[in-house]
Amino acid sequence: MNALMRCWCRMFQGAFRLAIPLLPYRRPEQLADVAGLPSRLRARGCDSVLLVTSPSVVGLPGTRRLLGALEAAGIACTVYDRTAPNPTTDTVEEALALYHQGGCRAIIGVGGGSSLDCAKAVGVRAALPRKPLSKAAGVLRVRRPLPPLAAVPTTAGTGSETTIAAVVTDAHTRHKYAISDFPLIPDYAVLDPEMTLSLPPSLTATTGMDALTHAVEAFIGRSTTRDTREDALAAVELIFSNLERACRDGSDLAARRALLTASFRAGCAFTKSYVGYVHALAHSLGGAYNVAHGYANAVILPMVLRAYGPAIHPQLAQLARAAGLAEPGMDTQTAALAFISGVEELKARCGIGSVIPELRREDIPALARHAHREANPLYPVPVLMDARELEQIYLKLL
Repeated sequence: MNALMRCWCRMFQGAFRLAIPLLPYRRPEQLADVAGLPSRLRARGCDSVLLVTSPSVVGLPGTRRLLGALEAAGIACTVYDRTAPNPTTDTVEEALALYHQGGCRAIIGVGGGSSLDCAKAVGVRAALPRKPLSKAAGVLRVRRPLPPLAAVPTTAGTGSETTIAAVVTDAHTRHKYAISDFPLIPDYAVLDPEMTLSLPPSLTATTGMDALTHAVEAFIGRSTTRDTREDALAAVELIFSNLERACRDGSDLAARRALLTASFRAGCAFTKSYVGYVHALAHSLGGAYNVAHGYANAVILPMVLRAYGPAIHPQLAQLARAAGLAEPGMDTQTAALAFISGVEELKARCGIGSVIPELRREDIPALARHAHREANPLYPVPVLMDARELEQIYLKLL
């Protein structure tokens, strides 16, 4: 990267780091069971809610249990169950119409990242009835409270139950954009392990590795705070202790609960401290080939950690100790390399490969340019790379 671009990136990131203590970050209230949610909504005067979910989730026992708890509390529930991967503006408008028809006063998102993003976007439209979603795209363009919002994740990885963002796709142009503002942080995050019991081993593995990537990139970046470092270390410890268990035995509720907690804490960490080149590289692959985000993160993470080199060895050594991968008295470099090897071995044990089969060599220059534009100057990465350097990582994925 040339000196001028390097200077611009570090100045931008430095200004952002100084602003972190001044920004209204908050943590959602954590609930351990869906049965605890109705009383919270009742206390806020909500007697009618919209539940946003997907066809595969609406019939799950956990969802039925939530609907039963709402009914027992005398809370009317209108269900929108047509959320698909990558929710569109049309999807949001359909759900918004049901929100108004049902006289709803709160929103519950149940599902993976797509359902939670759709629920957030419905909240944005309810708060800004005269503004299309495209006008809310970008950073800090909502600036109004949303209706009470609860997130009930059925995967343990995206961290959407803690973040300020929702990603939607324009139904007409197919352009995907993010809406990022503090009112989008849910009021409640329901970390109920029974909601994740139907998740197959492959998705348990890739979503868990997604959470691990959130934690690691937040921890090694240049915008950390004491609380984000604590969250990231806790998430790494929980994932290394429980991901393989949950993949091996999907009915292990203790492991499932630990992974939900890890996803939540990793989400809190990266919401403040941001991510890095792993995410930028993975996002380009997702856009070009629809590669699952968690899978791409898992494959790319150890490669980027090696590319950063000694600059991150002190941080990786701390992560290695948290994950139980460093022997007592192990020096910093050896512990750091043990962590990278530990990530590679964990993903292999969980059935995740080391290549992206869809990747085409001729596409790599364009993918690297997209990743460069996403990451620089926004992401506070420990070592700056330009498009040409990112190409070298893509080549390793072939």
